[in-house]
Amino acid sequence: MLPDKSVSKDPQSSPDYLQISLAAAMTLGLKEGLFFRNARLYCLNLLLTYPEGCRANCAYCGLQKSREGAFGEKSFIRVAWPTYDLDTIIQKTKEQKTRLYRVCISMITHPRAVPDTLYLTERLYREVGLPISILMNPTSMKPLDLQELKKKGAQMAAVALDLATERLFDLHRGQGVNGPHRFDQYWSMLSATAKTFGKNRSGCHLIAGLGEREDEMVQRIQKVRDLGARTHLFSFYPEKGSRLAQKKPCPVDRYRRVQLARYLIDFDHSRAENMEFDDQGRIVSFGLKKSEVEQYIETGKPFMTSGCPGGGMEAACNRPYGDGPPRDIRSFPFPLEAEDLTLVKSQMGLN
Repeated sequence: MLPDKSVSKDPQSSPDYLQISLAAAMTLGLKEGLFFRNARLYCLNLLLTYPEGCRANCAYCGLQKSREGAFGEKSFIRVAWPTYDLDTIIQKTKEQKTRLYRVCISMITHPRAVPDTLYLTERLYREVGLPISILMNPTSMKPLDLQELKKKGAQMAAVALDLATERLFDLHRGQGVNGPHRFDQYWSMLSATAKTFGKNRSGCHLIAGLGEREDEMVQRIQKVRDLGARTHLFSFYPEKGSRLAQKKPCPVDRYRRVQLARYLIDFDHSRAENMEFDDQGRIVSFGLKKSEVEQYIETGKPFMTSGCPGGGMEAACNRPYGDGPPRDIRSFPFPLEAEDLTLVKSQMGLN
């Protein structure tokens, strides 16, 4: 039996309604459009929605409570997230099931987020049958909620820590922006998630370019890996209307080095303590022979989107152009071609 839904009857409110990414709306045939270079979306990204919006105030996020406008009209990752009723989403997902390998339900900071996510997880698991990931909001959760999510059908779960250091987390998500989030609570929930779901079935979102040094990011990625989780890496790209709208994107050479380090650590080819850094924290050695590093670069895999797997892919959650526009691809949503590798090498200063 499905759990009771929230008693709220708000118009266009979860769990009866969800926002979906523009890429998901296109994939389901609910919006017209074409992907640059015929990219495909393999993970259906769903976002809880409430008229009063998210209660958090993260400085880089388009959904922050201090941003003007109705919640359903705010952009997120620089695009609109249209709202549809759950029945329509389920039916359209069934029709496109052979094109999709995973569903991700993203919480926001709201009192109803946990019960609504439990309801949605069970219903989607029962009616759609695709692997389900949960992008959790630890501020709204208790450790026991992890067991409930797993019972309802969640296969994987991730925590959007986003910031590599506690100082930056507090600056951009906590007291620095009068926000409710606390670093210790997020890290504790990530640790509990890794234990609950098992090795390689939990993830940690981290955003490069928010003030951290490369060595700080690499050390955090190693700590995530040592929990048994993997890092889903993003390049900071400013969101219009956010507090950091005027901040420059993460320098591309820095992001490419961190991408490579993340790949080597997440797939156990190297470790942070074996890598070397200069006096500004920049990576100067990946802890492997030069020939070995070159072999990993040639695969192109370190520079593809990192996320939850599915359909035989290391990252079914490939979020086309989610952290950079097509003119400046940061995380490639498809295997790199020869010209892409040439560009990446140039960006890393290897040509």
